[in-house]
Amino acid sequence: MNFKKLFIGGIVGGVVFFLLGWLIYGIMLMDFMSSHTALPAPIGVSRPMPMFPYLILGNILSGFLLAYIFLKANVNSLMGGLTLAAVVGLLISSSYDSIMYATTYLASRTAVLADVVAFTVMCAVSGAVIGFTFSKVK
Repeated sequence: MNFKKLFIGGIVGGVVFFLLGWLIYGIMLMDFMSSHTALPAPIGVSRPMPMFPYLILGNILSGFLLAYIFLKANVNSLMGGLTLAAVVGLLISSSYDSIMYATTYLASRTAVLADVVAFTVMCAVSGAVIGFTFSKVK
């Protein structure tokens, strides 16, 4: 296994995930998601300020997940990264959100659909950047 590609791709992908999460969830969808819970949001569900060490860790781990999958699948291009990551993102978010919707009142069906689309886009863009990075790292 090429640990250099894994490390560089994981870090780069994690940074892209973090920035896209801030843009998509923190700015573009913040009010939308807040207003689309299945029931009125219970007190204490959302933190007033995220716990940034865990937020950063989660995004870095997402970058490493895609980088690891790309190494195993021999992805070494922007388009290869974009397409494989879009499929992975769609499957991960669809499965997670379906289970969350079935077991909690945290999100309406509309919010679940928006989350699937948002996470799929985040994965696709992050995957494109990781794939491009892999094409440049020997």
